[in-house]
Order: sequence, then C-alpha cells, then structure tokens
Amino acid sequence: MSIKPLFTAVATATGGRNGHTEAEDHSVAADLSVPKAMGGPGRPNTTTPEHLFAAGYAACFGGALDYVASQKKRNAKGAAVTCRVSIGPRDAGGFGLAVALHVVDRSLPQAELAALAREAHEQICPYSHATRGNVQVDLSVEGA
Repeated sequence: MSIKPLFTAVATATGGRNGHTEAEDHSVAADLSVPKAMGGPGRPNTTTPEHLFAAGYAACFGGALDYVASQKKRNAKGAAVTCRVSIGPRDAGGFGLAVALHVVDRSLPQAELAALAREAHEQICPYSHATRGNVQVDLSVEGA
C-alpha cells in the first residue's frame, strides 16, 4: 500500500537500546537504557523504545478518536488514552510487542465511546493500521 506523505519525521538512534535517539529537528531527544526487568542497567533519566512507541501511539490514537467523534458531531477532545506496550520473547523466536489501549472519557456514554474508539482503531489511526496483523492490540474504554 502506498501513501501520499503529508509529513515525514526523521530520527536517528546511536548505540541501540543503550544509546541516544534524537529527531532531526531536535524536537525529541532521549537517552536510552535497557530496563533492569530485561537484564539491562536501567539507568536513571533514560527511556526505552517501548516508552516512545507508547507515547506516540497514545497521542495518535487520541487524535484519531477526536477526528471520528467530530465527524459525528461529538466531542472527545477530553479523552485520556493510555497505551501500554509490552515486549517479550516470541514463540517463533526473537522478540515481539503487545499493546493495550485504554480510553477514558466520562462525558460520553460507554456504548458510544466504545463505538467511536472501535472506528478510530479500525478505520483511522495509522498506528493501528501499522500494527494490525503484526501486534496484538487490546482496546478497552471507560465512558459514562
């Protein structure tokens, strides 16, 4: 599948999981460290690729949810999206990811929020499109 690029983000990582990553425009810069839970040093004031992915997915999904809601004349601007990204060994070898998205918006009825979140996940969010068929993504919502 091809896209018509509207924007391209560029970042470079040096030193892998125990190095540094930074966006070309310097908008994001982070020192990286393998967490102790994965056998690494877990250095203070560092992050992981999973944290960066979780932050990006949460923000992107929130935007997709707001877009879907606005198309239906609803307001989901206040929705809080929490994204949990887990990493672990795969049965087939190597490592894999699992994602859990949790959306909270008490201003919308539960069933309506669930329908909006499902549509955002299935039709709009590019992170959801990228993970589909590759990464297990569990979606849960808490509405009014």
